[in-house]
Amino acid sequence: MSDFPNSARVVIIGGGVVGVSTLYHLAKKGWTDCVLVEKNELTAGSTWHAAGNCPSFSTSWAVMNMQRYSLGLYKGLAAEVDYPMNYHVTGSIRLAHSRERMQEFARAKGMGNYQGLNLSLMTPDAAKAMYPFLAIHDLAGALYDPDDGDIDPAQLTQALAKGARQMGAHIERFCPATGVTQTPDGWIVHTDKGDIACEKVVNAAGYYAQRVGEWFKPYGGRTVPMVIMSHQFFLTEEIPELAAWTAANGRKVPLLRDVDSSYYLRQDKNGLNLGPYERNCKAHWVTPDDPMPDDFSFQLYPDDLERLEWYMMDAMARVPILGTAGVGRVINGPIPYAPDGLPLLGPMPGVRNAFEACVFTFGITQGGGAGKVAAEWIVDGRPEWDMWACDPRRFTDYTDQDYCHAKAVETYGHEYAMHFPYHTWSAGRDKKLSPVHDKIIEMGGVMGAYNGWERANWFAEAGDDTSEAATQTWERNGPWQPRIKAECEAVRDAAGILDLPGFSRYRLQGPGAADFLRGLCTGAIPKVGRIGLVYFADDRGRIVTEMSAIRLEDDFFFLITAAAAQWHDLEWLQAHMPADAGFILADATRDFTCQILTGPKSRAILAACSDADLTKGWLTHQSAKIAGIWAQLVRVSFAGEMGWEIHTKIADTPAVFDAVMQAGAPHGLKPFGMFALNALRIEKGYRAWKGDLSTDYSMLEGGLARFVSLDKPQDFPGKAALLAERHRGVAKRFVTLTLDDPGPCDAPYMSTIWHDGAVVGETTSGVWGYRVNKSIALAMLRADLAVPGTKVAVEIYGDRFVATVEADQPLWDPINERLRT
Repeated sequence: MSDFPNSARVVIIGGGVVGVSTLYHLAKKGWTDCVLVEKNELTAGSTWHAAGNCPSFSTSWAVMNMQRYSLGLYKGLAAEVDYPMNYHVTGSIRLAHSRERMQEFARAKGMGNYQGLNLSLMTPDAAKAMYPFLAIHDLAGALYDPDDGDIDPAQLTQALAKGARQMGAHIERFCPATGVTQTPDGWIVHTDKGDIACEKVVNAAGYYAQRVGEWFKPYGGRTVPMVIMSHQFFLTEEIPELAAWTAANGRKVPLLRDVDSSYYLRQDKNGLNLGPYERNCKAHWVTPDDPMPDDFSFQLYPDDLERLEWYMMDAMARVPILGTAGVGRVINGPIPYAPDGLPLLGPMPGVRNAFEACVFTFGITQGGGAGKVAAEWIVDGRPEWDMWACDPRRFTDYTDQDYCHAKAVETYGHEYAMHFPYHTWSAGRDKKLSPVHDKIIEMGGVMGAYNGWERANWFAEAGDDTSEAATQTWERNGPWQPRIKAECEAVRDAAGILDLPGFSRYRLQGPGAADFLRGLCTGAIPKVGRIGLVYFADDRGRIVTEMSAIRLEDDFFFLITAAAAQWHDLEWLQAHMPADAGFILADATRDFTCQILTGPKSRAILAACSDADLTKGWLTHQSAKIAGIWAQLVRVSFAGEMGWEIHTKIADTPAVFDAVMQAGAPHGLKPFGMFALNALRIEKGYRAWKGDLSTDYSMLEGGLARFVSLDKPQDFPGKAALLAERHRGVAKRFVTLTLDDPGPCDAPYMSTIWHDGAVVGETTSGVWGYRVNKSIALAMLRADLAVPGTKVAVEIYGDRFVATVEADQPLWDPINERLRT
């Protein structure tokens, strides 16, 4: 026991591939005084029984980045650390049964090619030529990934462990962690072998991550949002035809994924490995009669092949040789699922100097990249890439266990689902409701979930098809299209009202509040009685977040931000507060709600129901009464028309809403939804958080120079980087594009932009603008091309459309005359 470490910079709890990769990458960054503790042997959890597939495919830019890095790392890891690994780069074929699936593949191909991956589309005949045992009679095409394959999970983990040890990091096996204690300097991690004092701690406990997470609750933590799913696959006995083909060709057949039938089929030696993601899936350890054991190391669940019968029959029809061999071995093991199927990777919500690298559904292919990202969070305070898609803070206070269970079952059963732009998922809904939710439903609201809050996406009329089937399209036209158009026209010509519960809002109040805000944001703060946008950058000058600052007194602000940013933005502010702050910062999200009243008739509507001074100009705010009830009226509109945000206390909201609706009836007031708001804001060039605004872009690249005051005395985060960038010039610029001859689909996030045969940028938002009658894309473009009138091509689901770079001003109401009226 004399060599047991009693101190370290970082302690990692959990010895699966992700925990060990985190240790390896910390050592790579020079942090070698780090310790990993594992209750059993390395890989004893989900890692040991994982199938080991290594796809790069994703329609998430962040996840694709992570997986791309992993595959690059794995190719050279064995030689780097001198540890042999079974890594078979066989390539893979994803099958498409429909035009819509081929469109998804085309989008992924474009993203992958941009990142340097060699994804390509295939005809059914080409797929057959590469995989001769394949039935292709009903296929629309396929996607080929030459870098896909499979790796031995245990060997991969041991190679990473060897590399970490070679650099000086320490691993303690058979050393169960039993708890944590927070100290003024960091943490003490308690283990069966002794205590380890450390600066930072990482929960990489795999399917035990929720149990480990409970240790952090006394220090501000929450229940880790996850459920354990049973993933089952089986390996056949040897198939003579496959063995003969392999011997003759000197290679394996590509890994096959029939994503529309929801399974993968991989050659394993001279047999096949079939792994479905079945709709009739099963969660484990979620009921009192199925308790989670204290130790499940190297164990499996009982076989349950009846659950897979449909998938087995479908796969045998697709690859008939599968039906010629018996089942050799069944693997039925636990795999953790977050509600959206993506991992928890980043700062632990509510807990300083604690991180999560857990709940990986595809931990083998993501493990290398996950370790890199986790190490960057720990050492640098932020990752190279924007990783919001995996940030633990994306799930807030609505993710109770019922929600997690419902979403995990839905996500697992739709693992290969297409995520259409007008589709919403039905599980785990109605977690947080507006005070006027029932009224919105009565008015025809077709709802969507935003940080758990239900908001209307659009308003249906009698006879409209609101079925899920209607949303299975990438095209803008559908039952929603004429309704969105009418909603936008009402906002343009009369007035619209949008119920917008869930705005994240914080009360910043007390001596020094203004100085704190002024020193942290990149630009100026508003004067008393005014509202203004304030931006925050990281040390690279990249965009962390945007908030609306309502200044009520010299040292009293309300800061309002996106619903999804609730925990993220609060922690950003808290992390920069001085220890002896004389002001308070409090989350007031649950205390108030908001409606947007906007359009040329909005002033007349408020005049009929309020005592407000409606002569106050744009970017002002005031307390007023509507139907005798207090409200805060803020003279802004994300829709780009004259209007007000109406902020009210929760209990008062129904009466205020009714009064505004009644006053608006003679003026043509119409409810509108989030889809219309998206179209309206893009016509104005207004940015959305984690689409147009992310840490992938700097403040100057993002076209936000007017919100950067490099001459102010405060040394705000990112100031030095932005000064240097201003001197050398930006690599990209934010632009608005309009499509000259648009097709049926608008540009999705991260559509590639071409010029003279080269990729020169990417879209960040795209939509049809109903006021300007054009398909619009907001984009980041190579700086030398960001000149009005330049012609580029936007790749939309595989087809390229000519687009024009517009002037650096809004397409609609370019000098804001309507806003200021």
